[in-house]
Amino acid sequence: MTYSAGDLEAALHRHFGFTTFNNGQKEVVERLLSGRSAAAVFPTGGGKSLCYQLPALMLDGLTLVVSPLIALMKDQIDALAQRGIAARRLDSSLDAEGHRSLMADLSAGRVPLLYVAPERFNNERFRAALEDIDIALFAVDEAHCISEWGHNFRPDYLKLGGIARTLGARTVLALTATATDRVLLDIRKGFDIAEDDAIRTRFYRPNLTLRFTPTSAEARDEVLIERLRSRPVGPTIVYVTLQRTAERMAEVLSSAGFDAQPYHAGLEPDRRGSIQDAFLASERMIVVATIAFGMGIDKANIRYVYHYNPPKSLEHLAQEIGRAGRDGELSICELQLCHDDLPLLQNFVYGDTPTRAAIQSLVGALLNDSNADNNREKDTGKANDDSIALALTSFGNAHDVRPLVVRTLLTYLELDGYLAAMTPVYDRFRYRLIASEEEILARLPQDEPRQLMKGLLAASKKARIWFTVEAEKVAARLNVPRDRIVKALDWLAGEELVELKAQGLLHRYRRLRGADVDALTDNLYERMLTREQAEVDRLAAVIDLAASNNCQVRALSRHFSDPAPVDPCGHCEHCLTGPITLEPMAEVEINAANWELALQLKAEQPALADPRVLARFLCGIRSPLLTRLKLTKHALFGCSSAVPFGQVIQRAANAA
Repeated sequence: MTYSAGDLEAALHRHFGFTTFNNGQKEVVERLLSGRSAAAVFPTGGGKSLCYQLPALMLDGLTLVVSPLIALMKDQIDALAQRGIAARRLDSSLDAEGHRSLMADLSAGRVPLLYVAPERFNNERFRAALEDIDIALFAVDEAHCISEWGHNFRPDYLKLGGIARTLGARTVLALTATATDRVLLDIRKGFDIAEDDAIRTRFYRPNLTLRFTPTSAEARDEVLIERLRSRPVGPTIVYVTLQRTAERMAEVLSSAGFDAQPYHAGLEPDRRGSIQDAFLASERMIVVATIAFGMGIDKANIRYVYHYNPPKSLEHLAQEIGRAGRDGELSICELQLCHDDLPLLQNFVYGDTPTRAAIQSLVGALLNDSNADNNREKDTGKANDDSIALALTSFGNAHDVRPLVVRTLLTYLELDGYLAAMTPVYDRFRYRLIASEEEILARLPQDEPRQLMKGLLAASKKARIWFTVEAEKVAARLNVPRDRIVKALDWLAGEELVELKAQGLLHRYRRLRGADVDALTDNLYERMLTREQAEVDRLAAVIDLAASNNCQVRALSRHFSDPAPVDPCGHCEHCLTGPITLEPMAEVEINAANWELALQLKAEQPALADPRVLARFLCGIRSPLLTRLKLTKHALFGCSSAVPFGQVIQRAANAA
């Protein structure tokens, strides 16, 4: 169907009450309605969500939105409901009845707009449910996560393009607020988007004042309090790095007379929700938050964004300051710069990089027959000849690699043709009987289905209320394919005869070819070191921006390839006060007595012979290996946390 400009503006006004589109929105919507996939690179607050919400109401079929945060889904669905627009979300917060209701409505075509997390596609039952559904638009929020050169690479995103094609989605929309030219190229390649269909709008926002304030660890609480007292009251976000800092600073600000609350992933969901709702309704509340807060929050009048700790990259900075002043009114964003923060932020990066030995162990387990067989037995039970089924956390722990890094390495091995991903499966299912076993069997014909169900029920391990089914073992015991067991369980849940829960996700891969493990290990280790350096450089870029001898807003706009970079803006720190002076980072040495004790411990613990492991131990960076050896409880653990990691690992290497 062809839509005129008048049709689009009429639909915009009818559904959303707007009379005109924001910059770029109309161009994106037109492409999608004409059957072309598109990318939208709009600044935070630029109206990305409307680019799929409006087409969802004009296209026949389902609009499937992939979004990484439950809070974002909830906020947008609530806002749509206020406009009378039906949208649903499928996430872990749904109870069994809610899940059944949603899946029934989805199958019946009563859900025009559905939000899911990228991990939802690991669920084989969900993937199967989508096979018969017409997907008109597959929208991917935070699409920069597809790029390993982006600031928030998530391996699951690399698979979304293939999933969209497998599901037969007619069009794809990739959305992000933070994409350099290199990242945008990765987005276009991953989702088959033509260059002309990538719409980038201006990054620059004239109502945001960007300030940078050098401070010391001892002084910054008072600096922040002074700023809050000296400026007119307004909704405020204070960003911090650690959950415990969010709690402490919320207490400090509350004691100083401010309406302040912490917000972080460690809070109970109900409390997070109540804090978010209170903030949305308030004209003066301060939220002291880790970085997740604010993504998708539809609050136009946030007047201040303070960074108590520096962000990890210019991309994080841009996203977080972009949450201020969406109403177009003047807003102030201020970043406190304290060198004491840098080792901690760098350690987040260094903690993710595995040792070369860890990578070699992992690759050998995946690609060498004997090791892979051992791994299958340990982590997964039975597997086919060339297939591997991995419980990622236990697999990573066995090889001293964090789960997210395991995903990254597996993705590299897929892209390089060593492995092919298969549909993930669940190893265990738990169910609670709603009907009796007699009622269940009576619903089935007097033949093989009844015999299968009788065998399934008999093979289930019963606790007081819940039964457990280990799918592979039960299938082998009954001499049937595994999918027969899964379908039987799904039938029970669909008929509301049991309440069903899936557990023990196994990521399955098929080995395509062998490898020279040493050479492949070297290659992967170099890639991980390159990523590590890129992340360290991103943090350094934030410090460089603060110390810039030129307009900081212009520099930030250029970083994001603003199509019309601003001239000196007049409202950044450089334009207002001139260059700032950052004190050089104080040189901190490893305590000599601690170093001698560490060398003695290294002689007793062979694992510490690897310089990276020893450096992690001294800097207080946890890893599966250090936890397993109980070294995280040792008195020396973290004794050099104030010393830059690079300095510690160099000394450890010299002592190797």
